[in-house]
Amino acid sequence: MITSEANSRTECAILIGMGHVGLEGNLSVPEDSSGLVVFAQGSGSGRNTPRNRFVAEALGEAGLGTLLLDLLTTGEELIDFDTGHLRFDIDLLAERLIAATDWLAAQPSTRDLRIGYLGASTGAAAALVAAARRPDMVAAVVSRGGRPHLAGAALPRVQAPTLLIVGGDDLSVIDSNRQAMAQLRCRRKLEIIPGASHLFEEPGALARVAELAGAWFAHHLPLASPSSRAVAKEPVLG
Repeated sequence: MITSEANSRTECAILIGMGHVGLEGNLSVPEDSSGLVVFAQGSGSGRNTPRNRFVAEALGEAGLGTLLLDLLTTGEELIDFDTGHLRFDIDLLAERLIAATDWLAAQPSTRDLRIGYLGASTGAAAALVAAARRPDMVAAVVSRGGRPHLAGAALPRVQAPTLLIVGGDDLSVIDSNRQAMAQLRCRRKLEIIPGASHLFEEPGALARVAELAGAWFAHHLPLASPSSRAVAKEPVLG
């Protein structure tokens, strides 16, 4: 367990049982938080990846709880490295994300928090499928360099407000996000960050991702404290 006194946040490692599989995650809930963002990552990007932790820290500073979750086990990651098939099993990833959401709803410390999803790569598609299957539990979705078109038939059923963030130099992903936008029927927005690549590794790009995601979640999830209301301004829809 890691405690940050700067913003009264405590991070703890958790293990969510799902049949014979245990999903590992890092849960951080700021004091008096009323919203929690679950990270849904594709293969090769886990709960300890620096870019995920950077965004999680930014959301935490805005008063939001975070769950950095590995949707694949360590053994499955090794298999997927060779075969590449598990990262594209959207139903599998979505079912695990739903299991984590149900687990959060059953815990005394998180059961009253409204849930948002932040998905990357194929994890974004899984987040949208899970949001469609849990419309009463998921209040917002953000896709970061995601492949939301892989959510397929679930897209028109998504009710949660959805923000799609794409790098301006990630041309193929821009196209697939526009395809997904055309199928979504919920409140949605496509935000393109000029000069950014797929992983948003350029100076300032990931900070902009965190800013956009924070504003979206802050508007659609209840805020934890007055100090976080600075990011609660209504996002401008394009």
